[in-house]
Amino acid sequence: MVDFGEILVTIGDFGFFQKVLILALTFPNFLLPPLFSSFLFVQLNPDRHCNTDWILRADANLTTDEQLNLTLPREKDGNFSRCQMFVPVDWNISVIREYGLNETTGCQNGWVYYSTLYEATIVTDFDLVCDKSIMVEVVQIVIMGGTLIGAIIFGPAAESYGRRRATQLTVVLLLIFVLVSGLSPNVYVYMVSQFIAGAALGGYRINSIVIATEWTGVTKRSLASCLSQMFGALGQCATALLVYVIRDWRKAQFVLAGAQAFVFLYIWWIPESARWLLAHGRTEEANKLICKVSAINKKNIPENLLQTVTGEQEVQSGGIKTIFTSRVLSKYLFIIYFAWFSLNLGYFCLALNVGKFGLSIFLVQFLFGITEIPAHLLCIWVLELVGRRISLISTVLTGGLVCLLILVFPQENAVVVTSLVTTGKFFLNWGSSVCMIYIQELFPTSVRQTAVGLGSTAIRVAGLISPLLNMLAIYHHSIPIAVFSSFAVVSGALALLLPETSKKELPDLIDEAEDNRNITTKKSAEDSDTAENNKTKSTKL
Repeated sequence: MVDFGEILVTIGDFGFFQKVLILALTFPNFLLPPLFSSFLFVQLNPDRHCNTDWILRADANLTTDEQLNLTLPREKDGNFSRCQMFVPVDWNISVIREYGLNETTGCQNGWVYYSTLYEATIVTDFDLVCDKSIMVEVVQIVIMGGTLIGAIIFGPAAESYGRRRATQLTVVLLLIFVLVSGLSPNVYVYMVSQFIAGAALGGYRINSIVIATEWTGVTKRSLASCLSQMFGALGQCATALLVYVIRDWRKAQFVLAGAQAFVFLYIWWIPESARWLLAHGRTEEANKLICKVSAINKKNIPENLLQTVTGEQEVQSGGIKTIFTSRVLSKYLFIIYFAWFSLNLGYFCLALNVGKFGLSIFLVQFLFGITEIPAHLLCIWVLELVGRRISLISTVLTGGLVCLLILVFPQENAVVVTSLVTTGKFFLNWGSSVCMIYIQELFPTSVRQTAVGLGSTAIRVAGLISPLLNMLAIYHHSIPIAVFSSFAVVSGALALLLPETSKKELPDLIDEAEDNRNITTKKSAEDSDTAENNKTKSTKL
């Protein structure tokens, strides 16, 4: 049976087709970070008081100061209460002035907000203050839960349906539920729509990267993952600019939906992975795609290669059971899972505290994004220079140690703390890029999407736990940082047990993955020579 790596070398492993495909599949990652803007860019405790317009029925000519003095109790510091009001009464205004009001209650008719940084947020629109202030953390957990479910549904569960269908479905869901979020009449509809959008987000990242990687040759295989992360970093910068210009979260959602509509228009032209088609015995479809790619890349296909592709192919069933019945694959999955979990627990703990580092939230968010771009560009180069294992170990350990340094400096030193946070986040994100590439190269085609989906659940579990871990800061501010930094150091040590996969062909069969596919770029060179020797028998398509 012909190796798919040889097919790629023959039809072009990084031609015009691959360049367009990678750009088309990685660009939507630019639009994913703004999905988090509606619950990240909020004032958790905005200036406010209870709406007490009921008293205007007794005297419509009251000044604002008079209205507040008659209807709101004062706190110990002398300021009006933010969460309490006097119980409304059906009295004459003169009686209210003479005897006053004493019985208090919670705000019955909403709040009046003032001196806010934004025109409208989910906090002010849905009144997530006072006894409902915990709902902001609940919203964060809900969307992270959605990304977790998405990684499961569109990873292992979608293995038999193909990468293309799963990618297209997630784009449709994103477009629909970003719009629904912006139109939400209450926080419960908002949370449901954010949950589904989060699931689509998690599913899109898995399948789009796998498609691009499986169509790309050995030397450029890291491009899809790293460019996806880089577009995500650019999306973080765009998020800061978007919310800075548009201070209304609903309007920002509609702008995001408009951008998603552009992706919706072209996603239907994305092809299925030929590796996946061959792995599932759909050789005729794979053959047609191979011919099309060859034509786009202006390459010749040897006649004997076409005959081999259309011949009988070895088909292996995949799934979660396949991974866990193999000791080698189970070990790979555990180590990558723990590393990915540790990296993203730190990443989300820092990212969800974007407004708490003492500087402008817009500036910190922009810095978070702009400093990640070099990480992903360096990742492409360093991965080929030193390999996957050393890259993972060095980035995880460096990120964890830099984050531990945050504890050395007082929180009041905003510039130093923000610099360390940004640097730590830089390495944590870099390590996450390495994990995405590594896991695809460790597992065979029959379970690659399943493995990436299971591995990606580490990101989502970390996202779910991070708000809860951040809550422990009420006992001591060092607890969250100490926990995720320690995890990062341990996962860096465990990564020593992984094999190197740089410059080796993607495994198609389970035996090849367990043997670490001892096929290097030397093999690819031999494939190129074979293709050259067959040119006399080739057909220009």
